[in-house]
Amino acid sequence: MANLHGQHERRRTRAEWLAMVRASPYLPATVLVLLVAAAAGLFAGSYTYALANPTPRQIPIAVVAQDPPVREFLAEMQRSLHDSLAVRGYDSAVAARSDVDEQKVFAIVGAGSPGVRLDISSASGQSVAQLLSGTAAQAGPVVGVPVEVTDVVPLQRGDPRGLAIFYISLAAVIIGFIGATQFSVQASALNPAERIGFTVAYSVFGGFTIAAVADWVLGAVRLPFAESWLILSLTMFTSGMVFTMFNTLVGRWAILPTWGLMVLLGNPSSGGAVSWPLLPSLLGHIGRWLPPGASVNAQHTAVYFRAHQHLFPFLVLGGWALVACAVFWIWRHRHPGGRPTRSAHAA
Repeated sequence: MANLHGQHERRRTRAEWLAMVRASPYLPATVLVLLVAAAAGLFAGSYTYALANPTPRQIPIAVVAQDPPVREFLAEMQRSLHDSLAVRGYDSAVAARSDVDEQKVFAIVGAGSPGVRLDISSASGQSVAQLLSGTAAQAGPVVGVPVEVTDVVPLQRGDPRGLAIFYISLAAVIIGFIGATQFSVQASALNPAERIGFTVAYSVFGGFTIAAVADWVLGAVRLPFAESWLILSLTMFTSGMVFTMFNTLVGRWAILPTWGLMVLLGNPSSGGAVSWPLLPSLLGHIGRWLPPGASVNAQHTAVYFRAHQHLFPFLVLGGWALVACAVFWIWRHRHPGGRPTRSAHAA
């Protein structure tokens, strides 16, 4: 009996201790300390893993001529790049250039006068263009073939490294979900339809200011203003609604999955800082299916290949926004915000 009594006392003491810990004001702070520390390491790790040491994997390039100098030059390029060139044959330079504009290939190799001609497209990806031109400069002398390198789609003067599009897309993603977090804190009484409406409002105004600052104020990149404004606004709205969706599903911890999806995974894999053929293979494949990658793709094409805009990135952004809105609306009763209904007052 004494032994059973002792066990009962120990259980009660443990239960009281757990209740005291749960009620302590220091528990949430301690959990946040650990989460912030983990987030800092993951943030540094994800960007370092993806961007610190870009390595070529599969770089699609077009080849127009197959005479001996071109074959020898390509063989040396392949050797230098560890067989990472995905070579596609074309019957004409016109067809090859069309696929450059469609962003299906990153460069064109053909016969020069004399030697070999390499047409790169910095606008397709500055990191890839730099890699190809540097490797070509070394490969030509090795095989004894003169090489002429021409940038057929150069970057704009105000954006020599091609990062402005990544930065404005990053701003739209981060401010998009930060705005939604502030609604949850500062405007928690908004009902579901009002919350969606105000998310649209700050997305429209925010997209305008991002585009205006980058183009009109700083002159960093000349934008097709209406299209860029639309893309930035859609990006902000999608990002905001993704947070709202997670806020509905997991409550106050919604920032964790939002940060993980949009910042830790989405931004490094977007292709904005390092082109997708130089990213780790998994990131290179999934990045285009996430909102940050879709935003960078749409914006990049709007600025440099406007006549060849694709529907896919808009479908990705629209799909994420639609799913997020649907989840929020279907389970809106679980969302921590909103005002009591009249029936609730009456009861």
